[in-house]
Formats: sequence, structure tokens, C-alpha cells
Amino acid sequence: MRVPLSWLAEYVELPTRATPESVQEALVKVGLEEEDIHRVELSGPIVVGQVLEFVDEPQKNGKVIRWCQVRVAPEGTVAADGGEAVHGIVCGAHNFEPGDKVVVTLPGSVLPGPFPIAARKTYGHVSDGMIASARELGIGDDHDGILTLKTLGLNPEIGTDALTLLGLDDTAIEINVTPDRGYAFSMRGVAREYAHSTGARFSDPAARDVPTSLTGVDVRVDDLAPIRGKVGCSVFVTRVVTGVDAEAPTPPWMAARLRLAGIRSLSILVDITNYVMLELGQPIHGYDRDALTGGIVVRRAHAGETLTTLDNVERALQNEDLLITDESGPIGLAGVMGGDSTEMNTSTSNVLIEAANFDPVSIARTARRHKLPSEASKRFERGVDPHVAAAAADRVVELMVKLAGGSASSEGSWIDTTVAATPISLPTGFAASLIGVDYTDAEERGALTEIGCTLENAENGLLVTPPTWRPDLTGKADLVEEIARIVGYDRIPSVLPVAPPGHGLTPAQAARRAVAGALASAGSTEVLAYPFVTADSNALFGSAIDEPTPAITLANAMDAGRAQLRTSLLPGLLEIAHRNLSRGLTDQSLSEIGVVFRPSPGVKYGSATLPSGTERPSEGALAALDDGIPPQPRHVAVLELGNAIAKQPGQQPVAVGVADVLARVAQIGLAVGVHIDVVQGAHKALHPGRTAELRIGDVPIGFAGELLPDIAAEHDLPRVVAVAELNLDAVLDAAPEVVPTHTILTQPAATQDLSLVVSSYVAAADVREAVRTGAGGLLEDIRLVDDYRGSGVDDEQKSLTFALRFRASDRTLTAAEASEAKLAGAERAGELFGATIRD
Repeated sequence: MRVPLSWLAEYVELPTRATPESVQEALVKVGLEEEDIHRVELSGPIVVGQVLEFVDEPQKNGKVIRWCQVRVAPEGTVAADGGEAVHGIVCGAHNFEPGDKVVVTLPGSVLPGPFPIAARKTYGHVSDGMIASARELGIGDDHDGILTLKTLGLNPEIGTDALTLLGLDDTAIEINVTPDRGYAFSMRGVAREYAHSTGARFSDPAARDVPTSLTGVDVRVDDLAPIRGKVGCSVFVTRVVTGVDAEAPTPPWMAARLRLAGIRSLSILVDITNYVMLELGQPIHGYDRDALTGGIVVRRAHAGETLTTLDNVERALQNEDLLITDESGPIGLAGVMGGDSTEMNTSTSNVLIEAANFDPVSIARTARRHKLPSEASKRFERGVDPHVAAAAADRVVELMVKLAGGSASSEGSWIDTTVAATPISLPTGFAASLIGVDYTDAEERGALTEIGCTLENAENGLLVTPPTWRPDLTGKADLVEEIARIVGYDRIPSVLPVAPPGHGLTPAQAARRAVAGALASAGSTEVLAYPFVTADSNALFGSAIDEPTPAITLANAMDAGRAQLRTSLLPGLLEIAHRNLSRGLTDQSLSEIGVVFRPSPGVKYGSATLPSGTERPSEGALAALDDGIPPQPRHVAVLELGNAIAKQPGQQPVAVGVADVLARVAQIGLAVGVHIDVVQGAHKALHPGRTAELRIGDVPIGFAGELLPDIAAEHDLPRVVAVAELNLDAVLDAAPEVVPTHTILTQPAATQDLSLVVSSYVAAADVREAVRTGAGGLLEDIRLVDDYRGSGVDDEQKSLTFALRFRASDRTLTAAEASEAKLAGAERAGELFGATIRD
């Protein structure tokens, strides 16, 4: 809703120095959301001038320009730009004569665009300003000729400020009106809200005496079969104005306000109906009285009926559509849009005014069914005050008489079948119990009275009758919300609840957070991928074996190509890596923690029937629902591509590889206190010889390796992409309740290297484990530093070199003690794998 401030000020007192920002701030306090501020993109000096004379001067290009002498200030005075009172101006339009008063933009002014005006040489003259058209001023679409003020019915003094004259110095604020606050779709409603916020004096524009004895217009509401138990029309008021001049100009102040409010000026009769709708919130429709046939009937549509609406579209009607009809048939979609057969036009001299109240649900459904949203339907579907219809019709009559030269007729009608609102019981102390503020009785009564409620004392509190413009107040909680809003939201304390002892993160939540934190600390970016994937992705990554992995196929997939629920996190990581790479991110470290869907082979899921009713389902029904859901273990996956170490002075780039994702796996285990074993493995999507199976004890829990180059190429990724995926639930099941810590020893370490020759088929990890167990408790760390195959080693053998670090907690180790432990480790490797110490 756009609210011109000059219009708002007619109904509520605005401070002298009120700004759009201060008005918005006041409205925010009572729950209206600020959206924008709209200002006219014009700045002066822009004044009223009078054409004294002109000379038509043909040009070589065939165009004829006029060299005009225009008075822009009274004789003997200085112009608003400090120049002479008469300016020479070049003009290309020809729709004016000497003596016409026009709008002159003097040098220094700025038109919308922005388009600054300055004295400039053109067509052999120095044009000292510009005579403006309606479009150049932003007040209309006409650009064929200049704007002559006589066409607007104006004859102001020369030199008058044209911005003020034409209402171009106004500003509008824009607010968001929520569906339950339909009354704020009017100047009346916004002014009342501003008064609630600031205490400013409010003048109700609907408070006017209206004629009650109206006859001569036959109207009947024929809705004998109401939809959803509600009659479609409860109020229908008509008035008649005769002898209007349909071609009278719309006053500039009205056109300016409509424009700022977001509505285009069309004609004086239509503009008046729109103006009153914005003013009072009551949609108005005007009919050409002479185009009506017989009386008016409000009814539902009949089968096969059609209506051509004002937008020249013929619409097939349905039996739920509420219509305005006469003897010729449908003449309007009630509350949405009128028909073209009775449209007010330039030949209209007698007008029938309609102000009605329609069922909000019926209007909303009709507008959506015909894809025909309108300013009228937007208000009706949110609820319009049924008691404002007569005042709105009378206001239209007043303006048509005043601005269009019409005469008010005694003809009309008034149907009102509304029923009084049911009082709402508000128990004493209920507001305080719901909001947490000890409101006094005076505060509660004052707030409810201020919004228009009537109060009666009851045995246990108050009986509150909401005002007619607040159909959203239907229960005691709604009343409490109004009390809190009017008294002030700042009265509501901000208190954080105290968590009871023993609560907080569960052990599993804390462990998952520790894993995510460890990966983030290592430089990995956590991402979230969609759980919907292709069948090929599931077949490729869902299992490390060749047999197809069962997957859940969605019955109502958003994308038919991605109709399966993921059995692995890696397809999502690959898509995210591809997207990031296309945006120039060549070095990536990604991780995700999320559920995968692992149905058991041969089990049908989703066949359980959802229970109905409001009672809690039985244990058996809940168990059946649980059985209908496939297992959803939580996994963690990582992906590395590009360079692990970027190129820099003195450092060549180091590309990522399987070692980098294995380091991430080790960090995951370290975060929760679990040792994850790495053994040689195989996976259909990973490079042979660069694939590891991840285990806890003898239980496989995941895999790691480098993606096959062909698969990487299919995703437009580099040749080397390292990935790993683990069953995080299995990792956490093996984790101790308390993550073990290691004491930092202060004694010096003894370091030695050990090179062992073994058969090439023996896994380095197995040899490493044998040395570790054989060396005993003095061995603090063992790390593989070299895998050599070549000269000096038999063809079917390899040399593995380990860096060993020994340390004792109570003494400095001697070289002999370290050597003894090293040889014990070598002996153990020899027993298990035939390892010998390399010379």
C-alpha cells in the first residue's frame, strides 16, 4: 500500500517536520512493515509560464520548430532562476497558442531520468529552458504536445511554482499489509494506525451523514444456495449522479495522489471511484446508467454463461462465480472486475454507483480462477468494513458533483443483511498470562477502546465486541495481540529460557559437531547437497561391490531425471565441485555430513496407511509407519581437488591425492577417539591401486581413493579428484564416551629409521602395524616415508622405510634401548611377512 503523505495528513495530524522515514517508523511500532519511499523525481525551478508569441521556423530536415517568447515571472520581477522575466525557448510542439499558460522548466531544474535542464544553443537560438509535456513531468503518457494548463481547468498566476500546483512535491511511503490487516489498504486505516502509534488526532473520513431513504433503483440479492454456508453479498448500496461531464479533466492534485499511490489516472469518473477506494478502503464500481437494462440482480453464474470484462477478455463463468446482472445478463464479476457493456466512457452522462460488501472467500476464489487480480479483489478477499459502503457511495457522489459537474439524484437503493458481531469473552489476567506483561485494567480497556471495540463488564472479565472494520478479531488471543501492539511491544521482556540441568546436546550430536569442527579446522568447507540423484549415480557410488544397490524411487519426483534418494553423499559433492569449478574455484576441499537412504533388498517401503483423526495413533500404527521408512544412516564424505599447497615464492604447487583424504579420515577418527584402519581396497568408481578400505577392527565402514579419470571427466573435473566416505553412525557407535587424551611427555625423543624388504604384494599398512606391535610401548610414532622398487631390490619385492620415534616417560632413552625396540619390531614383521632388514 502506497500512502501519499499529503493525503494521510488530511485524516491524522502529522508533525510539521514529519519525514517519510519518521512516519514509517511510527507505523512499524504498530506492526506495519516498511517497504519503500517514493518521491517525484523532479526538482525546480519549474514554474507556470505564459506564451507571449512565437515564430514558426522550418528546418532543412523538414521539421518546423517554434521560437517562443515565454513570460515566466510577473512583469517587473526576476524569474525563479534569477534570469529575465521573459525567456526565449525553442519548442517542437504545435498544440498551443499565444496566451496559453504552460509549465516551464527553467535552467537548473531536473526532470525524471535524471535530465538536467540548462540554457543551450539549438536550431540557431539559445533556448533558455524548456516547455514541458505531461510525460516529461511524469504525470501522464502524452508526449505529442506540451501540457497546457487550460486542459486541466487551471488558470494560475505566472511564476507560480508548478510542482506545488500539480501536486508534484509530495512523497509516498509504501508499507506491506499482511492478509489479516485488510483495513490498512486505505488512507482511513493507515491514518488510524498512525494515531494508535503516536496519539495524534484522527479524523474518520467515513464519519458523514448519508441519505437512508433511497428508491428508484431495483436491486435484488438472489443467492438462495450460498457457497460454504455464506451468502455472497451482505451489503449493496447504489446511488445515481446525473448530468456528469465525462471529459472533464482530473484535477492535478487527484491525479498526483493516484499516481503516487500506484494507480494510473484514466478519466475523471474512473479516477473518482479509485480515489474513494484508496481513501476509505471500499471498492467502488460505476456503471453507465443509460446502458443498464432493468433492475440489478446479484446471483451466481449459470452453466454456459460468459462475460466480457473491462479488459476485453471473454470469460467462461462457473457456478461459484458471483455476478452482477441486469435483464441483459451478466454485467460484472462481483468484487473483481466490471463488464464492458456498461462501462463508463466519454459519452456517459448518468452514472450508477455501486458500493457493496462481498464474501471474501468467494471473491478470492473467483479472482484466482480467472487469473484476474485487481485492486478491488485484493481488498474484498481480506475483508472490507460493511458499514463503510454507504459513506463511500456518498463520497463518490460528492466528488462527481464537484469535479465532473453532475447533480446528485435521490435515486438509489440500500440492502444490508449484516449481523452484529458476537462479543468475545476476555477473562481477567488472560493477557498477562499469554504475553508475560502485567497489564493494568486501564491499559487493557484503553487499548481495546482505541482500536474501536465496545466493552461490557462480565462476571469474569470483559465482553469485547470488535469494530466492523476488524473481521480478523475472532478470539481472545486476537484481542491480547492488539493489547500488546497498542500498549507497545517494548513492554514485552526479552528473557532467554534457562536450560534445565543435564540437557543440551546429546552425545551423538556433540560427536557429530566435533567431526564437523575438525574438518572445518583442517580447511574443509561444509556443504549441503540435494538428496535427489540419478539412478546411475546410485549404481556407481552406492556400493563398493559390483551388485546393484537397492534405492528408493520417488513417486512424485520434482525432476524425473533425479527420482531416486541418494545412497551415497559423493554424487552431491561432485555436482557442487563442478559448480564451484565453473566459477573459477580451482582448489577445493569439501565435506558433507548427512543421511543416505539404504533400503534393505526385497523390502517394500511406504505402504503403511497414515492414521486419521485427532487422537494419538496406537503403538502398532506408529511401528508400521516406522517400518515403512528405509534405514537412513548418517554418513560423512570429503572431496579434494586442485592443489593441497598453492604455488608461492620458493614453493612449487603440490597437487592433492589420496593421502590428503586419508588425512581427513584420520582427523575424523581423532575427533571422536576412534582409530580407523586403512587397508588396500577396491571400488568401481575409484582408481585401482589408489583405493583404500576403511575399517574399525574387522568391520568395513567406508572407502577412500582417487576418482577414475573417466568419471572425473564426465563431471568436467580435473584428472585427480580424491574422495572418501564413511558411515558416521558406525564410527560414533565405536567411539568411547570420553575421547582419550594423550599426555605430552617432557623427555627427549630418540629417532631411528627402519628399511624392510618384503614381497611387493604385502600391504605397507600391515607391515607398519607389525613393526608397531613388535616395538612395544617405547614406540611413540611410526610413519612410512619411502616405498622403493628398483635397483638393488628383487623384481617381486619392495623396500619400505619407516621413520620411528621412541620416547620414555621417566627417563632419557639410550641409543641401545631405541635400537633394541626397533629390532624387535623388525623381528615381528619378519615372523608375519618374511620381512628382512635392507642392507
